[in-house]
Amino acid sequence: MPLPAPDPELAHRFLTGAAPSAPLFVEARRLRDAGKGRTVTYSRKVFVPVTTMCRDRCTYCTFAKPPGGGGAYLTPDEVMAIVRAGERRGCTEALFTLGDRPEDRWPAARAFLDDSGHASTLDYVRSLTERVVDETAVFPHANPGLMDATTQRVLRRSNPSLGLMLENISPRLMEPGMPHHACPDKEPGARMETIETAGRLRIPFTTGVLIGIGETPAEVVESLFALAAVQSRLGHLQEIIIQNFQPKADTRMRGAPAPATEYFATIVALARWVFGAEMNLQVPPNLTDDFGVYLDAGINDWGGVSPLTIDWVNPEAPWPQLERLHDVTEAAGFELKQRLPVYPEYVDAHWIDAGLWAKLVGAADGRGYAVPIKIATA
Repeated sequence: MPLPAPDPELAHRFLTGAAPSAPLFVEARRLRDAGKGRTVTYSRKVFVPVTTMCRDRCTYCTFAKPPGGGGAYLTPDEVMAIVRAGERRGCTEALFTLGDRPEDRWPAARAFLDDSGHASTLDYVRSLTERVVDETAVFPHANPGLMDATTQRVLRRSNPSLGLMLENISPRLMEPGMPHHACPDKEPGARMETIETAGRLRIPFTTGVLIGIGETPAEVVESLFALAAVQSRLGHLQEIIIQNFQPKADTRMRGAPAPATEYFATIVALARWVFGAEMNLQVPPNLTDDFGVYLDAGINDWGGVSPLTIDWVNPEAPWPQLERLHDVTEAAGFELKQRLPVYPEYVDAHWIDAGLWAKLVGAADGRGYAVPIKIATA
């Protein structure tokens, strides 16, 4: 029998063990199959770390580095070299990831931008993504941190989709001693404003939650329901990522435990129940050895997987080989399909900038999935 409509009290009971989770997993699979059938997707991508400098000080992050300690910007030629190498390997997505507003903290960042003629890091990202669209068959998908309406409106011209993880809705995680202390860009209200602005501008958007950084079950539930409320009003959240924290040796949270797989999978199933049959639900496959377990929790997407570049956010966790991704997915009874950075249901003129529309349609098949770029053999 299907579960009742999602409600926070029952959701909290599932997470705390006060209600048995088996019916939740059954419902998650039922909803996924009803909305997505037996198709599971992934995006073949390259990871472009535009800059590893950042003004935030998250206690679990190894991506951000100071000038002189590895923090730097990629030059335009370096960016294009990565994207063109990905194009030769059949990639259709260039994921642009970077630190938030490093010029507000680091003079070296300000100097680089001044020398290159850009007012901000976000303006630099705009120039890079426009060049990728102009010169390659690859589509940018930028995750540049907080973005106001003007920035998102400009980036929409070269990015069919944008992204920003909510991580968690609770401001408690910004208090002294917590992982987001001294991280102005992790303020939940500001992140929610960026997410909602994308909806008002008709931008397909990727967001999600990070599990295991000190949040409570109640804060997980509140985060999921807050995003579901946005989706019910604006309809632009093309994907929800449920990401499991992994401790890293050279961070202040190196001793914090990763979330137990059973507990994490329950959150994944909970997300499917909260967001319903039509949502695209992703778990990164490189952060769990036996990643196939999440198919039983209702996911229908593996996210971006690269045949070329590392996961710069989790460099200790290699991507699964695409052959293994295919085998694990198909062994569970699903068909693995390659998608574009924008999901098939958002390959629609309502959601895509007019200047990108012809290129996007040309890259999609009749169902909105990716027509793979021919892989160079020479």
